[in-house]
Amino acid sequence: EEELEILSDVYGVVKEVGIEKKKGSFRRFLTKSSGKMKLAEHLTLPEEEHAGKVLYTRGMIQLEEPAYTEGGIALFGEAKLQVMYEDGTEKGNLYCRKISLPVQYVLEAEGIDESCTFQVDADLEQISASIVEGSELDCKCVVFFHAHIYRAWTEDIIEEINRRFVMEIEAKYPGNQEKIRKMAIIYDGQVKMAHLAIAAGYSVNGVARLHTEILKNQELKDFYEMMPEKFNNKTNGITQRRFLLHANPLLAEWVTEHVGADWITDLPKIKKLAVYADDEKAQQEFMNIKYQNKVRLAKYILEHNGVEVDPRSIFDVQVKRLHEYKRQLLNILHVMYLYNEIKEHPDMEFFPRTFIFGAKAAAGYKNAKLTIKLINSVADVINNDASINGKIKVVFIENYRVSNAELIFAAADVSEQISTASKEASGTGNMKFMLNGALTIGTMDGANVEIVEEVGAENAFIFGLSSDEVIHYENCGGYDPMEIFNNDADIRKVLMQLINGTYSPQDPELFRDLYNSLLNTQCTAKADTYFILKDFKSYAEAQKKVEAAYKDEKGWAKSAILNTACSGKFTSDRTIQEYVDDIWKLDKVVLPKKKEVKKTVTAEEK
Repeated sequence: EEELEILSDVYGVVKEVGIEKKKGSFRRFLTKSSGKMKLAEHLTLPEEEHAGKVLYTRGMIQLEEPAYTEGGIALFGEAKLQVMYEDGTEKGNLYCRKISLPVQYVLEAEGIDESCTFQVDADLEQISASIVEGSELDCKCVVFFHAHIYRAWTEDIIEEINRRFVMEIEAKYPGNQEKIRKMAIIYDGQVKMAHLAIAAGYSVNGVARLHTEILKNQELKDFYEMMPEKFNNKTNGITQRRFLLHANPLLAEWVTEHVGADWITDLPKIKKLAVYADDEKAQQEFMNIKYQNKVRLAKYILEHNGVEVDPRSIFDVQVKRLHEYKRQLLNILHVMYLYNEIKEHPDMEFFPRTFIFGAKAAAGYKNAKLTIKLINSVADVINNDASINGKIKVVFIENYRVSNAELIFAAADVSEQISTASKEASGTGNMKFMLNGALTIGTMDGANVEIVEEVGAENAFIFGLSSDEVIHYENCGGYDPMEIFNNDADIRKVLMQLINGTYSPQDPELFRDLYNSLLNTQCTAKADTYFILKDFKSYAEAQKKVEAAYKDEKGWAKSAILNTACSGKFTSDRTIQEYVDDIWKLDKVVLPKKKEVKKTVTAEEK
């Protein structure tokens, strides 16, 4: 307990008493140890030498790494001495002798082990040499050792925080071992970092209202019940200065002409655009700007992908990190389904589509990388099939990053936000698309919920299971993707194309793992973990509504303008201000305006 006095309150800051930061982790002094060792050497001089007066002695210590012993640490090394003396005869010569004395010393310290580190200092405290006889020298020295012995302290801190937190749980829920099991920071030898963060943290927030509710009512339910005052929501935001003012200068200028420039620093002011949603002239101008941005992106795609896309087609875009829950696989499976439909019904009515993907996958994420391979393989087949007359194009933009994202967001007609409901914390790409006048096709997940609230359900295309339905299936079971596979011929055909070589003729088994992930547990813990087949038909129906809506040029333009006009909530200025007001409690710093410097104009300049 005395050692632990250096802790302030368990939820406070660890005081810097007896603690130092060393090599990335906290260390604390275990003990200090000091000792002295006397060394001596009797030196016989060569026959031709005869020692007279000793002029000076000096020396240094060279130590090896300390070694562990039962009683402490053992030190090994050498004491290197130099002695200079005069010739004892009348020759007047000076002589210098180098002497090496072995050092072997144990510094006693209890409780040290391999977790300890050392900082050892050794100095020659005293050195002397005296003449015994004209042909002999006595050299003596005293070596002083001093060691700081440390032990890594991180485990001590966590164990003590856990002990105190468990006491709080027990006080709140006497005799409830299940609560301790579910909430303890350390349980069964495992440190649960999220639990540590919640216990020690001042505030816990989700990054969209739905996300926060899921944390409170499911994922962190026990913590919320015990300390509800810690929990709050901070819906994410984006900066309009980057993703509209900088990335889409044509639209930014148009917005400023219609509602003024206040939106640049106060995005909710962009709401004034809503009055132009039914104005035919404004609609034409807005859609012309969209077309010019599509031409700009089409040029980029041609230069970087070698694929010619039609800017008059629907630009249907999904750009984000590649993860199974974001369901890029659902998107490309639907593209395969549309391709099958066009091949089987060449005369069917179909508005041309350009499906644009952009994503990066984690280095070891096999199914994510395999999905990228599938997208590119499908693109190779469809883009080179002259029989469909360019009705579908598929593009995977390489090295997706902010610089090309600026081109993509400005050009998108449709924003794909199709994650499995309850899995996406918030998303910010959905906000960037909305700001630039794209319509969302998505599930009621993450910030999509709030986007639909702002713009109205009639200006978006919502499909799929709700978060409550997904959570129910996950907790209670009852979903078998094989039933859908067996009963839906369209889905069955698409899935069979994953393993019959349609898109990988050189290796028909290439996409077997994706096939298995949807139908069985050979590669994944659950079949169709992210409910891709369950949502497939609903997604396909929503996509039909997208096509029908796009054909209504005035109706689409109105919805596009309203998406931009209703994006004011999703500025990061609002998000950061909420953090400042509710959590950080900071005062605003107001910078003084620069004084204008009047320039003196000469007669010649006049």
